[in-house]
Amino acid sequence: MAIWNGIITTELLNDLNKNSLGGFFEIKFTEIGEDYLKATMPVNNKTKQPFGLLHGGASVALAETIGSVASMCLINRDLFMGVGIEINASHIKAVTTGTVSATCSPLKIGGKTHVWDIKIVNDQGELCCVSRFVAMVIAKQKLL
Repeated sequence: MAIWNGIITTELLNDLNKNSLGGFFEIKFTEIGEDYLKATMPVNNKTKQPFGLLHGGASVALAETIGSVASMCLINRDLFMGVGIEINASHIKAVTTGTVSATCSPLKIGGKTHVWDIKIVNDQGELCCVSRFVAMVIAKQKLL
C-alpha cells in the first residue's frame, strides 16, 4: 500500500520544479513507488564545480529537492508544507559525466517530522552520495 496522500504523478512533481532551482538544475522525477521517489539530474556545466566534478552542493540540492517533494506527497497540501530543517551528505565517489539518480525513502514518518534516506548513484549504479534529510511539517498559514 502506497504511503502517498492522494494521486501523485511524475507530471505533477516535475511541474513543481518549473521556475525553481530544481528546474535550473534540470532535476526530473522519474518514478513513484509505494514508499519511494526517484529523480535524476544531469552532470553538466550547471551542476559541476570548476574542476569538472559534480558539485557537492548540486548533490545536496538534488537530495533536498527530492526529500522536500516526498514530504509534500505525504501531507494535506492545502493546509501544510514540509520544509527542510536539516540535511547532511557524504560524497563517496566523484562524477564527471552523465546523469545521477536519487532514490528517496522514509526512515521515519511522524506527524511533525519526516526523516528521509537519499542515495545518489551514477549511470553505472555506483553509489556517489548518501544523504539524510529532515523535514518539518508546518501549517501554510504560518509561512504566508
